[in-house]
Amino acid sequence: MKCANVKECACPKQSCANHRKCCVCVIKHRETDSLPFCMFLDNEGDKSVKHYYEKLKERFE
Repeated sequence: MKCANVKECACPKQSCANHRKCCVCVIKHRETDSLPFCMFLDNEGDKSVKHYYEKLKERFE
């Protein structure tokens, strides 16, 4: 069942059990201190918030 709040799913990872279930996905990632795949560009397999900030720093230096 897809999330009723989703108009268009931005996540490219269709194999994920939470694909098109954005509310469930966000809760899961909030609990694990990581970011959803759809929110993290160039994640190199590391979706941690720390890595996200490192990538942002690189991008804006």
